[in-house]
Amino acid sequence: MKIAIVGATGLVGSEMLKVLAERNFPVTELLPVASAKSVGTTVAFKGKNYPVVSMEDGIAARPAIAIFSAGGSVSLEYAPKFAEVGTVVIDNSSAWRMHPDKKLVVPEVNAHVLTKEDKIIANPNCSTIQMVVVLKPLHEKYGIKRVVVSTYQSVTGTGKKAVDQLMNERAGVEGAKAYPHPIDLNILPHIDVFLDNGYTKEEMKMVNETKKIMGDDSIKVTATTVRVPTIGGHSEAVNIEFEKDFDLTAVRQLLTEAAGVVVMDDVKNNVYPMPIVSHGKDEVFVGRIRRDESQPNTLNLWIVADNLRKGAATNAVQIAEYLVSKNLL
Repeated sequence: MKIAIVGATGLVGSEMLKVLAERNFPVTELLPVASAKSVGTTVAFKGKNYPVVSMEDGIAARPAIAIFSAGGSVSLEYAPKFAEVGTVVIDNSSAWRMHPDKKLVVPEVNAHVLTKEDKIIANPNCSTIQMVVVLKPLHEKYGIKRVVVSTYQSVTGTGKKAVDQLMNERAGVEGAKAYPHPIDLNILPHIDVFLDNGYTKEEMKMVNETKKIMGDDSIKVTATTVRVPTIGGHSEAVNIEFEKDFDLTAVRQLLTEAAGVVVMDDVKNNVYPMPIVSHGKDEVFVGRIRRDESQPNTLNLWIVADNLRKGAATNAVQIAEYLVSKNLL
């Protein structure tokens, strides 16, 4: 099982190596791939150092799977080249997510759509992944009409430069800026670029990707995505209107039994999900489960997950695990 990690030296690439090791994925040969300036450096995996190779050398090695976390333009250029030599690409960028011929996969929700013909598989946006893991069992039982989501997203979602900006600001040190405003002691209602409709690209990703993953264009979604000075995970306040009414006890039981979900909902003892809880974990945490008293058949939830893990690296590795388990390579 020859595996390439494209973008192995980045924040998500490093997390992918960690997740592969922790989950004992059957790697027989590792190919860390990165940009020309990183070639010749090494990355550690399971106690060994591996030299970083160029994109061309990675393609020439014909790995079984290449997990990409190197940005959209890199994916658009190189994913088809890996696919041409028979490699299955799992891409973490936004490049292929809404392509009509490419599958957008969260294993707990829609892994069943994958076939041997799928050579480029898209890994969804981090904030979408954690939300749909919770929405899926609820939709099957009650039928979702509309979702209103407001996010509180960690600086780690932007990358190392954003983490450095936050830490520099906290320390009173001048440095490079990832954001147009300070992030320490502040929040920015601005993730990715603004579009002509007044929404950001991140907000529209949540709208469009949710429908595609859930396989239901009738679900109405509206989103406001916000960057907050936290590390460890993204948080979301989610309001869900259903076709059918529900019982709160049944909702809690349904979510307790759902794959990849951990219910933390004991407000009397101040138990609810937080980024500090989700950090370094693969599950999606849900709490503050309560009825919306302003209209019928509507539920409020609070959802938290580690955006570098379930929101990126873990989801990609879980797709790879599914491909191996179903002999789809």
